[in-house]
Amino acid sequence: QVRLVESGGGLVQSGGSLTLSCAASGFYFANYAMHWYRQAPGKGRELVATIAPTGSTTSYSDSIEGRFTISRDNNRNMVYLQMNSLKPEDTAVYYCFVRLWDHDAWGQGTQVTVSS
Repeated sequence: QVRLVESGGGLVQSGGSLTLSCAASGFYFANYAMHWYRQAPGKGRELVATIAPTGSTTSYSDSIEGRFTISRDNNRNMVYLQMNSLKPEDTAVYYCFVRLWDHDAWGQGTQVTVSS
């Protein structure tokens, strides 16, 4: 059974930092690109960052402006999102996502709230 479990969200002041974690299980983690999405109140889900299966390539939404870093540990089946210089507009539920060969899987999400 495929499982993605996010953690690390919380309340932080503008300019602060958080690191989100996603624990993956139930599939061969090292074979798949992993993604972080977010959904702000009243808005659609937005792709934030992507990392290739080996971690050699990453990509980011333009809205991140170099403030976030995605990484992974294939030995521990973990993917991370280091978020720096957080802004109130980064407030959202953050989701871990994987597109498998036969279906998509989402985590339950972790709330990030940035106060001004």
